[in-house]
Amino acid sequence: MLDRVLADEILAAIDEGFDKQIDFTRQLVRFPSLRGQEHTAQDFLFDAMRERGLAMDRWAIDVADIERHPGFSPVKVDYTNAINVVGTHRPKETTGRSLILNGHVDVVPEGPYDMWLHNPFDPHIEGDWLYGRGAGDMKAGLVANIFALDALYALGLQPAARVHVQSVTEEECTGNGALSCLVRGYRAEAAIIPEPEDDKLVRANVGVLWFRVHVRGMPVHVREAGAGANAIEACFPLVAALRALEAEWNEAKAGMRYFSEEEHPINFNVGKIVGGDWASSVPAWCSFDCRMAIYPGWNPAEKAREIEMHLRAAAAKIPFLANNPPEVEWNGFFAEGYVLEEGSEAEQTLGRAHAKSYGQSLESFVTPGYLDGRVFVLYGDCPCLVYGPYSQNIHGFDERVSLSSIKRVTGSIALFIAEWCGVEKRAES
Repeated sequence: MLDRVLADEILAAIDEGFDKQIDFTRQLVRFPSLRGQEHTAQDFLFDAMRERGLAMDRWAIDVADIERHPGFSPVKVDYTNAINVVGTHRPKETTGRSLILNGHVDVVPEGPYDMWLHNPFDPHIEGDWLYGRGAGDMKAGLVANIFALDALYALGLQPAARVHVQSVTEEECTGNGALSCLVRGYRAEAAIIPEPEDDKLVRANVGVLWFRVHVRGMPVHVREAGAGANAIEACFPLVAALRALEAEWNEAKAGMRYFSEEEHPINFNVGKIVGGDWASSVPAWCSFDCRMAIYPGWNPAEKAREIEMHLRAAAAKIPFLANNPPEVEWNGFFAEGYVLEEGSEAEQTLGRAHAKSYGQSLESFVTPGYLDGRVFVLYGDCPCLVYGPYSQNIHGFDERVSLSSIKRVTGSIALFIAEWCGVEKRAES
């Protein structure tokens, strides 16, 4: 149990440094760290952590290092700028337990700027809200990890155990960034990921599959459309078939621990579609990108085969596609879901920290979205506490995160560090 006086001093230090924390967060949001463009934001974080005296590591993900790992997801892009950054604190004397503070720097595309109230990469504050692409998902949480340590530094203290502060890429598309850290050797006795989880702890979350369906047609002049085969229109019954599979998998929730009471745990989405070449030509090709969830315990490879079989069965009912079946390309997430078992010492420690910071008990919930927590729980033998601030419109327009929630979450993380790792006097820099 953490000394009450020290706990109050830590929360006061969080409050004292909060303006700097939000200014730092706004600086980070200004970097458009879209997929393939994360390196400048990572340079910014590398410098910030090095200035704090952490031992720094920076590398581009190497597919060859991780492609044989069971947690690997297929890659169809260049990883030159898929940079991971890790800052490591090592104590003068280890008396506590080791910890990983993880967050992802990559953000999803912002969409049309004219549908935002403000430029998505020009963060601004209105009332209790910080707006901007990635403000909630999850740069506010990533910065909270750093400033939780700053609160201890401000008191002349530091963790009495090894702490790795990780800023990873690829969370929004493969999960290979966190996996690369694990394969590189970064392990600890607990991990925290401050994703935007509405001030709650994630108990379980789904796995995710990404795939692209390629459909071919028979091009003819539109005046003879009946003699051709429209590849774009042929996609419609295939999408309908995948919707039917989604419904079937949702019906299976009754036998799934933690998911039986969820209204719609399995979500399928067509996120992108491209096809055809000319308005007056029956299109010869079309491709559409999909995302499908799977329950914890379901094998991604087995469910991928089921998806392929479902598409083949649907194509067999369409004369042209019966002899020209669609091709499925696995181009991203190939990830299992996970369950965080209840009652670990790490969870109990976070519960006490949350109660002190928020003045109320910690709640847990189930989420139907992907989280890097699966890397730690499934492959690192490490309880991973995915727990973060209240946000709205993540992946949408006018994404925003609550400032008061950021402060409380940062307080919880700092209190957790102090109890889990212990503290010692700050080493001279």
